Formats: sequence, structure tokens, C-alpha cells
Amino acid sequence: MIKSDYKHYLIGLYILTLGIPSPARPSLSVPMFKGIEAKSNAIYTKKSFVSEALKKSGPAVVTIETKKRVITNNRSKLPQGFLIDEYFERFFGIPNFQYPKSSIERRQGSGVIFSTKGLVLTNAHVVEGTDELIVGLSNGQRVSGKVVGQDMLTDLAVIRLDTPGPWPKAVLGNSEKIEVGDWAIAVGNPYGLEKTVTLGIISNLNRNVSQLGIADKRLNLIQTDAAINPGNSGGPLLNAQGEVIGINTLVRSGPGAGLGFAIPINKAINIANQLVLKGKAIHPMIGVHLANINEDGNRFENQLKQGALIIYILPNGPADKEGLMVNDIIMSVNEEKIRYPQDVVNFINNNGVNKEIQFTILRRSRILKINIKPEDISKFRRVR
Repeated sequence: MIKSDYKHYLIGLYILTLGIPSPARPSLSVPMFKGIEAKSNAIYTKKSFVSEALKKSGPAVVTIETKKRVITNNRSKLPQGFLIDEYFERFFGIPNFQYPKSSIERRQGSGVIFSTKGLVLTNAHVVEGTDELIVGLSNGQRVSGKVVGQDMLTDLAVIRLDTPGPWPKAVLGNSEKIEVGDWAIAVGNPYGLEKTVTLGIISNLNRNVSQLGIADKRLNLIQTDAAINPGNSGGPLLNAQGEVIGINTLVRSGPGAGLGFAIPINKAINIANQLVLKGKAIHPMIGVHLANINEDGNRFENQLKQGALIIYILPNGPADKEGLMVNDIIMSVNEEKIRYPQDVVNFINNNGVNKEIQFTILRRSRILKINIKPEDISKFRRVR
């Protein structure tokens, strides 16, 4: 090989090694497929509605860490008073048995900032009995917080952040406008895994907690198949637009799939405002338990198709004092017809306390009109 040919051979080898098309041999250049590459980039840069929704309210989702001192009295392991004398204890060689022991119980939940003043909405069971409370923000910041108020009947609580803001605020939606089949996005910190997002749909509306076997709450819940797990409690349920439509509160697991439940945001904000302004929430009641009129053996099937059957009356409650009786049927409230028991509850809640409501009652084929003034439920039960 002559010297000039060897030089050309090295240049060609160098060009092929680097993948650089040779200007002398344009037919050997590698095509770049620019059209395919541009189309591929367009696909990968398109964002889902979930990621767009999270941009609106995601920064306002927080982690709530609580500490509670728990006292354990070991004396209960033996008959009461058995080790009351320390010399008796030493004699039998059971050191320190009668002294109570303390431990720190740590829990974690979720919450959402609903005011730029640093107010966080969460579940009451997340902060119940806590001695110390730390709130972790989405940007990694951790601040202490204080419980402003909690309402065990609706399982809602408000926390105030101790450090001055500004704070990110979630966009609040309208839970009255959601429908079954709408998208539902649950955000929270299940099992300590921060910033977890699950997607589902609204499975049902106005699900009464009594249908879930819960008797000590006063709630009608949003049901969703979006996964809600321990630690999600207190976090927001978002719609497709990133607006908060509910506060995640519980999950009912079962074979195949679990069902999640959230407190409608309209109800939650109403309770939150009362907790901030008054430190407690008012729950009007007249002291009755109601059922659908056809639930009890269809006794009223031939008489009525709608209404609310009274199955229990609280002694000395407002309804008892005004003469309502078990098996009375509430047909209308303030001249508006009643279809279901929940209609009566809604009327009473909207009416408030110390303002009379007119009930139209069917009692053994007689029509009666009775005025009753609701009272706050705290007068009749010990609310924790």
C-alpha cells in the first residue's frame, strides 16, 4: 500500500468509527429519522390530567406526625392491691412491678392546607389525644402545629401551623356538583409513603356511615374505588380539575377490592369554620332515630311510598317533649315533602338550633302538625 492510499484508509476508518458521514461518500450517511423522532417526543411530553390536577392542590397536601405518651400500669396483671406494699414486693422478688410504665406512641396521617393563614384540615382520629404534632410540607419543610379544634361526630379537626407563612393553599371544589362516575384522585401518605397518588372514580354519593356499621358518627360520605390506605386519613380527594371535593376518612377492605370513603368538602369546610371561630361544632338534633318506611316488614307499603319512620325517641329530647311517638311517620318538614330519613336530617342541620321546625306527622291515619325546636347534641351526650 502506497503512502497516500494508507493515509486515505486511516481517514476513512476514523470517519466510520465516529459515525460521521464522509463528505466524499454521501451515500453512506446514516438517516436521522427526524419525523419519527419529533412524533415520539410529542407523545412523551404530553401530560395526563392527573399530573395537571396535582399541580393545583398537591403542594398543599401535608404529612401529620403525632406523638402520644401512653401509660401502662403493670399492676393490672395481678389482682388489684396485691403488690401495694413495696416490702411485700421485694420479699417475693418482683422488682418495680407495681410502678406504671410510659411509652411514646407515634402515628402518621395526612392533611391539606385550606387557608393561607396556615390552617390544615384533617381527621379528628389522626390528632386525637396527641401530645406533640409535627407537620411535614411537600417541599420538605417540617413545622410544629397545634390543634385548634376537633369534632368527633364528623371526624374532622383543624390544625394551625406555628410558623408564619406564606403557605400553599388547596383549591376547594363543590361536593354538591360531583356525580357518580366522575374521576377521583386520592392524595396522602399511606404507610408512611409520602406523596402517594391513587386514581379511581366516584362510586356512590351520600353513603350513610350507619350502612358501614358505624353508629357514633354523623356523616354522609363519598364512596370511591381510589385506593385509600392507613395513613391516607385526612388527605384530600381531588376531582379531575385538581379541586378538593372530599377529605379521606376511612377504608372498608374486602375480597377483591377495597372501598374508600371521604367527607364531602362542603360539609368539611362548614365544620372547619365553626372549629376556627368557636372551637367546637354545633349539631342540631330533635332526638329521634329514623328508618325508611318500608324497611320494617313492609308494614306501610300500602299506605305510603315515601317518608321517614320514627323507630326510637331520645328520652327528654326535643321530640319527646313535643309528643312525637315511635311509629310516627314524618311526611313533610316546613311543608316540603320527605322522601328519605336523610331529608329530615338535612333539614334539621340547615335549620340550626333554637329555631322551630314544623313537622307533618302521620299517626294511625291521623295527620298532625307539630313544631319542634332542635337543640345541640352536646346537651344529650358526652362528645369527646
